[in-house]
Amino acid sequence: TAVLEDGLDDSLQFYDFTPIDFRKITSTNMLERLNREIRRRTTVVGIFPSMDSYIRLVTMYLIEYSEDWSMSHCYIKPDTLQQVQEKRQKSVA
Repeated sequence: TAVLEDGLDDSLQFYDFTPIDFRKITSTNMLERLNREIRRRTTVVGIFPSMDSYIRLVTMYLIEYSEDWSMSHCYIKPDTLQQVQEKRQKSVA
């Protein structure tokens, strides 16, 4: 119980980010979706000739996914992150 009590503040830290919806910070839905998509794409191929070809396919998908999110999607708005960062800097100073 001592470990739980000592780590309680750290585990609830994300509640301090009030401008950000805490469900976006704690959810693993994006990660689960990404893993499902990788499984779907690798299942289509079936048997890979080598581990390098598997890694190449997954890497290319992850690069495409990253570019797509950085250009068109936004999970947490940059201005909201900027506000949180400024608030944290003010509280430290």
